[in-house]
Amino acid sequence: MSGPQPAKARPGDEKLTVTHAQQGDTKAFERLYRVHRDRIYGLCWRLSGGNAALAEDLLQEAFVRAWNKLHLFRGDSSFGTWMHRLAANVALSDRRIRLRRVKREQPMDEGTERTATGAKDVAQALRMDLEQAIGSLPERARTVLVLYDIEGYRHKEIAEMTGMAVGSSKAQLHRARKLVREALES
Repeated sequence: MSGPQPAKARPGDEKLTVTHAQQGDTKAFERLYRVHRDRIYGLCWRLSGGNAALAEDLLQEAFVRAWNKLHLFRGDSSFGTWMHRLAANVALSDRRIRLRRVKREQPMDEGTERTATGAKDVAQALRMDLEQAIGSLPERARTVLVLYDIEGYRHKEIAEMTGMAVGSSKAQLHRARKLVREALES
């Protein structure tokens, strides 16, 4: 996330850039990367509980997948929206893989879900700032909070992306908000 910030591309310019990238122009894809990397990194960082190294890995994986799947982009939405959804799916897929690995190693309990991602215990530090409070949430609660409150997805979309029921998404959001409030009040 270092270096000069790219200028915002106009929608018509971006469509042309995407077309060039779909035709194999790596410089065009690099321009798309520069325009969208910070927002995608932010999403990955939040979904990984503030783990910068994991967020960087997820960012790179998301753009590698975008390059490989660019031919599937039809332009029904903006490239940024498509890329954002792809990155969220990469992060959620990574989470599922990590949790499966933990399940094979030991039985899951309330603390294991947090430990599997390196997230901090909610009650660990006094006076956490908001990002720390979000990063310390249990993974499912953090995922729903980030996707709903920060990224603007609806519960139905979150349910489709995560494989949980809409009601579970709502319950996790309620849980996450309560835990963040408690962490910020302590």
